[in-house]
Amino acid sequence: MTAFGHSFPCQTATATTSCKVVDKMSAKSAGCYDPGFVEQTRSREGKHVVMQHFPMWQQCIDRLAQELPNDQLTMWIFPLQAEQASDSQWLLWAPNRFAVDWIEQKLLERIRVHAREISGHPDLDVALRIGEASRAKPSPKPASRTPRPEAPTRPATVSNRPPPTPLPEEDPVEPGDNDGFSHNLNRGFTFTTFVQGKSNQLACAASQQVAANAGASYNPLLIYGGVGLGKTHLMHAVGNQIIDQQSDRRVIYLHSERYVQEMITAIRNNNTEQFKNFYRGIDALLIDDIQFFATKPRSQEEFFHTFNALIEQGKQIVMTCDRYPKEIEGLEERLKSRFGWGLTVAVEPPDMETRVAILHSKAEQSGVDLDSDVAFFIARRIQANIRELEGALRRVIVTTQFSKRPITIESTKDALKDMISAHAKMITLDNIQRTVAKYYNVKIQDLTGSRRTRSIARPRQIAMALAKELTSHSLPEIGESFGGRDHTTVLHAVRKITELRESDTKISDDYNLLRHTLNV
Repeated sequence: MTAFGHSFPCQTATATTSCKVVDKMSAKSAGCYDPGFVEQTRSREGKHVVMQHFPMWQQCIDRLAQELPNDQLTMWIFPLQAEQASDSQWLLWAPNRFAVDWIEQKLLERIRVHAREISGHPDLDVALRIGEASRAKPSPKPASRTPRPEAPTRPATVSNRPPPTPLPEEDPVEPGDNDGFSHNLNRGFTFTTFVQGKSNQLACAASQQVAANAGASYNPLLIYGGVGLGKTHLMHAVGNQIIDQQSDRRVIYLHSERYVQEMITAIRNNNTEQFKNFYRGIDALLIDDIQFFATKPRSQEEFFHTFNALIEQGKQIVMTCDRYPKEIEGLEERLKSRFGWGLTVAVEPPDMETRVAILHSKAEQSGVDLDSDVAFFIARRIQANIRELEGALRRVIVTTQFSKRPITIESTKDALKDMISAHAKMITLDNIQRTVAKYYNVKIQDLTGSRRTRSIARPRQIAMALAKELTSHSLPEIGESFGGRDHTTVLHAVRKITELRESDTKISDDYNLLRHTLNV
C-alpha cells in the first residue's frame, strides 16, 4: 500500500495484494476506480484504503456509515477484515478480543440485519473471530481465548492513528517472552521520513537519543504541542528504531483513550490481572494524548502503578500531550511530577522553511514535481500545522489531476480558495500582538521587550490573556512569543487580567472589544 510514498503490505481474504491510498475522485480520473473494490475511509480527511474484498461487505459498511458516528466507524468497523466462509456464513476478523466483545454487545445484530438484507439470505450468520482473514484460521476456542494476532498496518500519514492495541492473553505475559507478540507500529513513521526544522529539532534529537538508548536516556520522554505537528510520527519513529535494533523487543503504541477503554473492559470481564501483566511486561510503552487521563481517577491510579513498574524495570516510556503537562486540570500531581522525571520537549508550528521542505518531501513521495513558487505560496497561507499542510497539498494534487491542469499558482489558488479564506481569519499570536499594540498605541517590540512600565505591562498582560483564551498554544509557547518569558509569567498575567476584568470596568471593556476585533 502506498501513502505519499510509503509502501506497506495489505492482507485480503484470499491473497496478499497491493493497496493504494487514494481519493475516490482522483481514482476515477486516473482510470483505476472499480466498484468491485472496497473503499474504506480510514481518516476524516477523505483518504480511502482500497482493498479487494467481496463487494457485499462494502455495501454493509456503506449502510453502517449512514448510521454510526465517525469515531465508532474508525475504531470498530474499519479494522475488521471480512471473508465469506460459505453461502450461509460471513466471518469478520477483529484485531483483539476486546474489539470482539464490544462489537458483539453493540453492533453485531445490526451488522447481521444488513448482511442478510444485502445477501438475500435471511438465515445468514455473521460470526466474529480474532485474527486476519488472509492467514488466520477460525479457532475452535471461544473468541476470548484466541491468541493475539499481528496488528494490521495503517497508512503512513500524520493524521492516521495505528490500529487498536494487541491485548493481554489469558496467561500472564512474562517480560522478555516474545512468543505470539506483534507490535502495532506504523512502519512508515521513521526518523528518515520526518522533516526537521527549528520548531521540532530538539524533540527530534531527544527522540533519536531515546531510540538509541531505550530505558537509559530521558525516561520518560514527553513531547507536547498542538495537533498535527508530528508528535505521533516521532513516537512511532522511536518504536520503529527500537525494533530495528532488536527485533524481539516488545513495543506497544496506543492512545490513552484506548488504554482507558481496555481497562474498563478488563474490569468488566474480571481480567484486571492479565491487563496489568500485559502492560507491565512490555519493553517500551508509547502512549498518545495523555491529557485524556484528566478527571479519570481510576485510570490515573492504574497508569500510575504501570508507569512506576516500567520505570523500575528500566523500560522506556514515551508520551505525547496537547499542552504543557502542568497545565492539565484534573490530573493528579503525583502523575505530573513523574511525567517530569525525564525530559519534556515541545514541538511548535513549523516555520516557513520547514513548511516548504515538508511540502517538497511529501510531493516527492507522491511522485509529483512541485514548483518552489507553489510550495512557498501554500506554506505562506497554511501555517497552523503539518496535518493541514499535507491536506492542502493533497487537495491541490487531486484537484489538478481531476481537472487535468498543471500545478501552478493559479490552479493552486482555485484548489485552496476555501482553505485560504478560512485561514485568513485564524487567530495567531502575531495577530493578537499586532491588534493589542495598535489598540494601545504601543509598539510590538514593547510588548515583547523588557520594559515594565504600567503603560506597557498592562497591554502585555492583556495580550497574554487573549493568547491563552483564543489559541491552543501552551503557556511556555506564549511566553516564548513574548520575548522568551517564563510560563509562570504568562500564568500570572492570565490570573491578573481575570481579576481585573471583574473589578475594573475599563479593563473589561478593553478586553471584550479586543476579542470582538479579533473576530471572536
